[in-house]
Amino acid sequence: MNEVIKFLQENPVQYLATVGRDKKAKCRPFMFMGELNGRLYFCTNTNKDVYKDMQQNPYIEITVSNPQYAWIRLNGKAVFDNNMEAKEMCIKNPIVESQYHTADNPIFTVFYLEGAKAVIADFSGNPPKEYSL
Repeated sequence: MNEVIKFLQENPVQYLATVGRDKKAKCRPFMFMGELNGRLYFCTNTNKDVYKDMQQNPYIEITVSNPQYAWIRLNGKAVFDNNMEAKEMCIKNPIVESQYHTADNPIFTVFYLEGAKAVIADFSGNPPKEYSL
């Protein structure tokens, strides 16, 4: 898990893919917020389309590449919870704090990936590294 976390932290703007409520692919910039109790956490807003899409179909994939042409693909089931410790972790990010101000903002929500699987690969010809998280 440490290599996955390090890759996400070093490449802070990832792209989260969902199946939209219109049954078409959607891809949005997102940010990994951190690990808590063995779970990878992200956050969003309950008024956003991405939240509504994940409510209908919670299976998502996240990807990002680095300047050395390596990339990660991370997928799993988005599970929303009202974990105040996770919300407090997320609100420490200045971008998140500027949008939601406090962890108890009623539209601010967090989610983690259940059954997460990650693949880190590059163009070296070496086999990808696979992780079950």
